Amino acid sequence: MEFVIKISQFLLSLSLLIVLHELGHFIPAKLFKTKVEKFYLFFDVKFSLFKKKIGDTEYGIGWLPLGGYVKIAGMIDESMDKEQMALPPQPWEFRSKPTWQRLIIMLGGVTVNFILAYVIYVSISFAFGDSDVKVDSLKDGYWIDNPMLLDIGFKTGDKILSINNIPVVNDSDVGFNLINAETITVERAGETKDIHLPEDFLGQYSSSKSKLNFEYRVPFMVGEVADSSLNAKKNLKMGDIIKSINGTEIKYFDQVEAFTRELKNQKVTVEVLKEDNSLVKEELSLDEEGKFGIRPWTNNYSRFDELGYLEITRKQYTFSESFTAGGRKFTKTITNYFDQLAAITNPSTGAYKGLGGFKAIYDQFPSAWSWPYFWGLTAFLSIMLAILNLLPIPALDGGHVVFLLYEMISGRKPSEKFLERAQMIGFFILIALVLFANGNDIFKAFSN
Repeated sequence: MEFVIKISQFLLSLSLLIVLHELGHFIPAKLFKTKVEKFYLFFDVKFSLFKKKIGDTEYGIGWLPLGGYVKIAGMIDESMDKEQMALPPQPWEFRSKPTWQRLIIMLGGVTVNFILAYVIYVSISFAFGDSDVKVDSLKDGYWIDNPMLLDIGFKTGDKILSINNIPVVNDSDVGFNLINAETITVERAGETKDIHLPEDFLGQYSSSKSKLNFEYRVPFMVGEVADSSLNAKKNLKMGDIIKSINGTEIKYFDQVEAFTRELKNQKVTVEVLKEDNSLVKEELSLDEEGKFGIRPWTNNYSRFDELGYLEITRKQYTFSESFTAGGRKFTKTITNYFDQLAAITNPSTGAYKGLGGFKAIYDQFPSAWSWPYFWGLTAFLSIMLAILNLLPIPALDGGHVVFLLYEMISGRKPSEKFLERAQMIGFFILIALVLFANGNDIFKAFSN
């Protein structure tokens, strides 16, 4: 069921972004009376899942979900239709249109992506508002379980005070500022300590088997009891909290493993806090690894707030205020993504190791459907798609834009032979990048 939910979100988001991006090319092309031969969601290599011709355009859905495309007549693109380009230019072809019209057609896709992201951020600001966790409400700091973070010097219980001497107020500040982090100041056992991150911190994190970061310290809340668990038939329900084991208080989930490690294959008495705040005792069994066979529920933040483990700050926006709030999210996301690109292109950071493909995107979607999360991630992916398409690589929109700007400035149009060769080079660059990114996904899957 988890796979169905994740893949549904992934395909819905991807389809929405592809169709709207290509629509950004399609609409101005039609407005300028340019013939569009095909409009496809996904690639129709050899055959299509669906196709229907309306007017001059064939609309369809391909079987290969690696993107989508519009085929504009008289344009040198990935189809490399040399036969058409060898014929005399026709007034309805892309190559016959004024430079400024061709430029608008090429910028249409990324323009739609940026507009879409802004509209989504405005909409979720108005519909859901903002929520965050105040770091000073994490009374016993963060849970650190990633071996890489432990090696650098972090410990469970650290309270993050600042990153690069910039005070941290909300938990989201930690995630946004980690990309450029050099020094993180923490409070540990009442003392202040500076932890200096290695230059290749991002590379080390990307290569680590654990993807845990700075996690909230939350109670051991029951999420799901495995059918194979020794405790499958016990009176445990989702949302129950194990408060103690054999009379010893267990405040946080991260304390459980160290305590049960010495109780393998034993029965223990636990105190369970029910949703109505009543306490009951239950006898549970530990397996040969000292585990209960219980999957914890770690993101029931409203309940954790209610119990005092953290404090969630919420802010609602009026319709007019949502435009400003959405704008802040929009610009912050763009700035953050440029920081990511800068890190990836700097070999010393090792961030290129974290470059991922379709599986990396799939993994970002949660296992439970959440509309705020879905739309927020879709807005981010829309910005990512726009920025990547603007890269000055032939075969991408940005490559076409560079040649059109050259034509506008110099007054000379690059030869079709040159454009064909550039398109081919750009195509191979893109293939290499796609193979590298998705190869990273495969390597991580097998290495983990």
